Amino acid sequence: MTKFVKKDQLSSSWYEIDAKNAIVGRLATIISKIIRGKNKTTFTPHMDDGDFVVVKNIEQIKFTGKKFQNKKYYKHTGYPGGLKESTPEFLQNKKPGEILKLAVKRMLPGGVLGRKQLTRLKIYSGNDHPHSAQNPQAINLNKLNNKNIIRN
Repeated sequence: MTKFVKKDQLSSSWYEIDAKNAIVGRLATIISKIIRGKNKTTFTPHMDDGDFVVVKNIEQIKFTGKKFQNKKYYKHTGYPGGLKESTPEFLQNKKPGEILKLAVKRMLPGGVLGRKQLTRLKIYSGNDHPHSAQNPQAINLNKLNNKNIIRN
């Protein structure tokens, strides 16, 4: 018989990631797994059992190849002919955290649950952030490999 975790049994912790010289896609996969709660043994797809992730030094994030100049992000204003496109280079100058936020958002489920889980992602430029009171655990991206995601 499968045991399900109830809402009052859910607990969340805080993690801190330094995005200096990190690749966008690889970082986004790690963050999305933590935000969804897939790193926990109590993972249930329809429950919000994820943890908070604080990402710092977002202005130093990297792309592989020539994606920084050639990749396109599209959005529509809702009006006829309102298709807008931008590049990561433009977004990095305007809103540095938007690139990572879009990558993580597209890895989360659509709908109410995915939007709620995305609020657990906190992105900051520079080394300082206002969440030091939560004592986030630091995640070293250099020591992680694809198979070894954090376990509690």
